[in-house]
Amino acid sequence: MSAERDSAVGEQGSDGGRKTAKAAKTAAAGAPDAAREAASASGRRAAPARKAAAGKKAASAPAKKAAPSKKASAKKAAPLKKAPAPKKQLVAPRKATASVPAAPAKTVAAHPRGESRTALVRRARRINRELAEVYPYAHPELDFDNPFQLVVATVLSAQTTDLRVNQTTPALFAKYPTPEDLAAADPEEVEEILRPTGFFRAKTKSVIGLSKALVEQFGGEVPGRLEDLVKLPGVGRKTAFVVLGNAFGRPGITVDTHFQRLVRRWKWTDETDPDKIEAAVGALFPKSDWTDLSHHVIWHGRRICHARKPACGACPIAPLCPAYGEGETDPEKAKKLLKYEKAGQPGQRLKPPQAYLDAGGRAAPPLGAG
Repeated sequence: MSAERDSAVGEQGSDGGRKTAKAAKTAAAGAPDAAREAASASGRRAAPARKAAAGKKAASAPAKKAAPSKKASAKKAAPLKKAPAPKKQLVAPRKATASVPAAPAKTVAAHPRGESRTALVRRARRINRELAEVYPYAHPELDFDNPFQLVVATVLSAQTTDLRVNQTTPALFAKYPTPEDLAAADPEEVEEILRPTGFFRAKTKSVIGLSKALVEQFGGEVPGRLEDLVKLPGVGRKTAFVVLGNAFGRPGITVDTHFQRLVRRWKWTDETDPDKIEAAVGALFPKSDWTDLSHHVIWHGRRICHARKPACGACPIAPLCPAYGEGETDPEKAKKLLKYEKAGQPGQRLKPPQAYLDAGGRAAPPLGAG
């Protein structure tokens, strides 16, 4: 019986020993957990202290919160650092004004973009009034004594200057004074006289042909109606209006190359066809102004508002001109571009009107006079 108990005890002892070892291992393994628990417990106990310390620090925080206010003020002051941006905006206008010479202040306001019909009429008529003051003696720049001489001279003026025509016609009219004389002329002799005007063969054919038409259809007299004049060889609406306005006193608009150029520069019209230009510009003025208007515009185009390089700096109507700046704007340089009497040189007529001479104009020299 005892032996069985001993064996039983032995079996228990061995089991208990294993259990004890496991317990010891568990206890040993649990030691770190206990330590961690103790540390966490001490941490929890220390938390109130840290909170208290944080509370104490919070009490003194207002003094340290000045830093955010500095940042805020720095942010508010940021626009001062962006000050160069406005400077960039100011640079562009200075460059623009430097590239375009100083123009009259009214020039910008005169730009016709969006200009009403009423404003256009007022501006156009003001330009004409200004030009009338500059050229009070404006007149047709072809020498003539009668309608026949004027119509012939106007036909000859195509593709050449009035000065060249005026230097050529004295010899022509001295030899062929009437339509009957020119109608019966030898073409070769006429060609030789007209050679200096250029395109002399075609012009010879025109003047002989219109002389024959005058003799055959109108009894040797130049008709005073537009519909009759345009039937003559070499005579178009431009030539007809020159004759009607200056030989018969009937208003007309002369749309020559100078007139076309200037009215488009002034934005009176955008048309390019002479007949349409005539209609558009004629609608801006009373009919009684048409002939003098033509003289004013043509004179200005020949003397100041040139095709290639306008003398903008010497232009009396610059404040009214939308095209100001296309030419020379420096006043001293612009003066050197002026032509005829504006530059102190003779005009285009060998026999100008007395009013022109009274105003200080000089007669042009004859052909071959230098």
